[in-house]
Amino acid sequence: MYKSPSETRVFCAALRARLDGFDGVDVIVCPAYTSLHEALGILATTEIGVFAQNAHWAKEGAFTGEISPSWLAEMGVGGTLIAHSERRQLFAETDESAALRIEGSLDAGLHVIACVGETEGEREAGETESVVSRQVEAICTVVEQDNLERLAIAYEPVWAIGTGRTATPEQAEEAHELIKSLLDVPVLYGGSVKPENAEELLSQPNVDGALVGGASLQVESFAAICETASRV
Repeated sequence: MYKSPSETRVFCAALRARLDGFDGVDVIVCPAYTSLHEALGILATTEIGVFAQNAHWAKEGAFTGEISPSWLAEMGVGGTLIAHSERRQLFAETDESAALRIEGSLDAGLHVIACVGETEGEREAGETESVVSRQVEAICTVVEQDNLERLAIAYEPVWAIGTGRTATPEQAEEAHELIKSLLDVPVLYGGSVKPENAEELLSQPNVDGALVGGASLQVESFAAICETASRV
């Protein structure tokens, strides 16, 4: 929950200028609902995609406060995050509700970045494999083969979100390899990705990209990660 509409206009204009002519990787920003219109307007003539941060599963209905995925598609939004760790930790997102959101978003024609990952307690208890497998298998139950090309998974270990701690490249690679054994889609790493560690993480064979958190709030640090991704 950063960047008001006016701040989003400034950020997207600067990002557009900074990445002018840039290619080699897909770049996506995920502003708050209230800033989607501004982002779409400023980035419309670029290759930078605009995704939402969440979406409901229903086309419409008695769900006050929720946003229909078909409305997002009508706006021109390309896709949405689903089940970010903060949604799971703070807002009671479950594997089941995440699966419904993923299904509804894909059915509406959106791309989806679906997030999975274990807490610190689960990792220390040796439950990383079982937790991540359970989360991915819930996604598998609602994704049809025809929709796979619009799905990516983001592995974000909860203990590395907003803490400054980062999974080692070996830990990230191990988790990504597990996910790909269950579902053959691109897998992004999210968890305190910074310009300083991006190359080491993105060089891992099964790490296909990054879901960037705090480092995406500044144009220069985000652009530096994008440039690193294009080289590895």
